[in-house]
Amino acid sequence: MKILLDECVPWPMHKFLIGHECSTAQQRGWGGIKNGDLLRKAEAEFDLFITSDQNIRYQQNLANRRIAILELSTNDYRRILNAKDLIQSVVATIQPREFKRLEVP
Repeated sequence: MKILLDECVPWPMHKFLIGHECSTAQQRGWGGIKNGDLLRKAEAEFDLFITSDQNIRYQQNLANRRIAILELSTNDYRRILNAKDLIQSVVATIQPREFKRLEVP
């Protein structure tokens, strides 16, 4: 699966997304792009967008998106790392067009 990590998500989390091709918005030259434009660009190349932007579901119409979106409740890397098994499980089962919010303990 091709995964785009939002600017607000710590890049080191790609280390436990084994078997997936990960990029960041910054690596793609998309740093600072507004969410709507970013999602449009991401849909052309990626299967999953991971963000910790708590407002994305309120600011964007996610119903017609082809890309799956996973919203993490935090961008604290220690918490994300501690929840890596849970995140891996969600990534493995998320479907195209699906939006999931994951509460990271």
